[in-house]
Amino acid sequence: MTKRLEGKVAVITGACSGIGLATLELFVAEGAKVMAADLNVQEGQALEKRFPGQVRFAACDVTQLPQLKAAIDGAAEVFGGLDILFSNAGAGGSKAGVETFDEQAWDNTINLLLRSVAAGAAYAVPHMKKRGGGAIVNTSSISALQAGYAPLTYSVCKAGVLHYTRVAAAELSPHRIRINAVVPGFIATRIFGSGFGLDHDKAGALAEKIAEKSGFANPIGKPGLPRDIAEAVLFLSSDAAGFVTGTSITVDGGLTIGPRSSWDPKVPPMMAHLLEMTPEQFIAFRDRQRATG
Repeated sequence: MTKRLEGKVAVITGACSGIGLATLELFVAEGAKVMAADLNVQEGQALEKRFPGQVRFAACDVTQLPQLKAAIDGAAEVFGGLDILFSNAGAGGSKAGVETFDEQAWDNTINLLLRSVAAGAAYAVPHMKKRGGGAIVNTSSISALQAGYAPLTYSVCKAGVLHYTRVAAAELSPHRIRINAVVPGFIATRIFGSGFGLDHDKAGALAEKIAEKSGFANPIGKPGLPRDIAEAVLFLSSDAAGFVTGTSITVDGGLTIGPRSSWDPKVPPMMAHLLEMTPEQFIAFRDRQRATG
């Protein structure tokens, strides 16, 4: 069976943990050579040893644009070109709300989550043109779709990622460069623990606990894992998605299809409260309605 990324060269930012790591592992298994760009030097060097000849590590803070450019240029130099960019690096960023606006925290979050996406594409496109095309995938979030999933600044930045992806697709399509976004739901990664101020190891332990216990949170009934997102990124990066650009894939286990009452039979909708029904009364009423058509 032909590997889906045989002969391809990719850059993955935030490659040493979570979604980035799962995507790197999948890309390597599918034949790609990968430049792993990340802040974590120890884990990055471990990846080089784990995948000799297929993975190179670039110490990279994506908010420092010379470092980001060096990682992308380095992939082309080391592996002979560039076909795929997965702009994935991120963190929770500013926790400020509307009235607690913090200029520096706002700017830092934008630089991490949005500016780095635009800069990464700018640095990658010249290399992709030399290859006759390429694929860019950006990590957005369900917080881009509606309120309640993440802090204000993070959510706005992730919405910006979605719109940037759509607008950039129009400009890049004539060069046969596709650009799409993946929209993760509640995925068990370190980002939650880091947002609570936990250190690296404790954030990892929390991610494992989330993976064990979060299946109840979505209609599918299974936890969201980094591999779930990696599979979508692989599709968007591969030739199988050769007719797909300027769009996004939401991978959230159905979390955004509607309120919990729309998919959990144990949760009555707002109408039950308005009619002053208990949950048991509403379920009985609903079942009678369904039985009679």
